[in-house]
Amino acid sequence: MKPRFYFIIAIVLLVFALINYYIGWHGQLWVQYVFHFSPGPLYWICFWLIVFSYVIGRLGSKFLPHGLSSFLRLIGAYWLAIMLFSFVMLPFIDLAAGVMALLSVEKTVYIPVLGLAAGLILLALMIRGSWNARNPIIRRYEITIPKSAGDRTELRIAVASDLHLGTIVGNKQLQLLVEKMNSLKPDLILLPGDIIDDDIKPFIRQDMGSIMKKLESRLGIYAVLGNHEYIGGHIKEFVNQMSAIGIEVLLDRPVLIDNSFYVIGRKDKAVERFGSDGRMDLEALLTGVDKSLPLILMDHQPYGLDKAAAAGVDVMLSGHTHRGQMSPNHYITRRIFELDWGYLKKGAMHAIVSSGYGTWGPPIRIGSRSELIELVVHFKG
Repeated sequence: MKPRFYFIIAIVLLVFALINYYIGWHGQLWVQYVFHFSPGPLYWICFWLIVFSYVIGRLGSKFLPHGLSSFLRLIGAYWLAIMLFSFVMLPFIDLAAGVMALLSVEKTVYIPVLGLAAGLILLALMIRGSWNARNPIIRRYEITIPKSAGDRTELRIAVASDLHLGTIVGNKQLQLLVEKMNSLKPDLILLPGDIIDDDIKPFIRQDMGSIMKKLESRLGIYAVLGNHEYIGGHIKEFVNQMSAIGIEVLLDRPVLIDNSFYVIGRKDKAVERFGSDGRMDLEALLTGVDKSLPLILMDHQPYGLDKAAAAGVDVMLSGHTHRGQMSPNHYITRRIFELDWGYLKKGAMHAIVSSGYGTWGPPIRIGSRSELIELVVHFKG
């Protein structure tokens, strides 16, 4: 690896450590003024163990017992949410503390009170965020494509991106997904990437395939790869797992369905960094495709909407962004992507970006909801 890569990693770890020290120092101060003793080295040992528990669980999965590794990753995942909310909230707590100090309020009064207030706000955010993540909604879009699709005048598609199946999003959430998708009685099911959360081992160990196999649609189930499949690196094994349960993974490939419309699946943009080969240019991918028929494109990351529209794509389905997953991250995703969530008409093309069904890291959502998409397409030639 290039020295620049190690330099970036070092900077990220330094910033991560400084943010957590800032949070840990406040925790130590609160303990000192509430319980009237100064926490010793044991406090900081436990604190840093929690801070790095996700990394320890992830990197130690090869030699730690499975139960311990999963537990550490779960603790670390929740800590990521606590860290974000604390980092956003603590400057305001410090400001309030400064005002109280100027008003000559005793530290023994305002430090316990402000700490308790911060803790209650944090608890409320975690509870609400967990509810948002564990109770997905069905978001409905209804669009019209001005093309003929054989004898078909309507198509009902169930879409679920970013399942992130693994240690944290497990069989219970997967079973709920199957029930909700099947309740839509879809003609077609599309899964635009990040079906697993990096590592394929939990998917196999928990026999998640037997649950996914219960998904029902009249015209088949199609998926594409997301960046997390590439990060995990077991692409061939993942494709085989999907194929065994009747889900076809499209790797830069169009498929004509029912002689009525095309579904086109692109390799994720992450292949340029993590894969051994690149992905096809969209124009090359559409060579030989009958563009008089409706074209439905799955591309995990919502880049290049203008290029897709110019190429004649009618519907582009993406995920990846999670809409930031936890506020205020949505302000960042909104600046990175032309469309980070929802619907946009780009020329003649309908672009839809889902906030995703599962979660990365903490199973917490604030400012976003776990969702499935019910897409009803009308054809009018």
